[in-house]
Amino acid sequence: MRERQAFQDARRAREFEAFVAGAAGRLLHAATLLTAELPDDNPRARALLTDALTHTYATWDRLRGEDPYDRARQQVAVRFARGAWRRHRGHGGVLERLNPQERLILVLRMYEGVAEEQTAALLGLPTERVQVICARAMARVLHPPRGPAPARALSGTAPS
Repeated sequence: MRERQAFQDARRAREFEAFVAGAAGRLLHAATLLTAELPDDNPRARALLTDALTHTYATWDRLRGEDPYDRARQQVAVRFARGAWRRHRGHGGVLERLNPQERLILVLRMYEGVAEEQTAALLGLPTERVQVICARAMARVLHPPRGPAPARALSGTAPS
């Protein structure tokens, strides 16, 4: 009986390692977008991914045909949503200007390709609200506010 359990544990570990080898890079990139950190300096994103993968491994045997990537992505999103509302400032990432909800919806919809209905169900929002937030976030990313105009020299000479 112990040999059978040991064999199952080893198989489970191999399956999970193969999953992590194939999915961790994309999941880390999604987590980095969510935390609005720089790709080379993303400790919050790494912690978020570690927590999500830990949960996915703990429930690995109960997936029963469910896509483990979907489960891990859901865990990243849920764990981000639970903690992000308190610490929403980014640290230089491309989505830094967005609030956490906008980042989460934009990453799920545009980067991960999750359908509006699934995103809405995951976040407990109406589908129409997800559409509005996603459109607003896209507009803020694609058309950032312009900064102040550069100061011009007051002298009458042309710049050289």
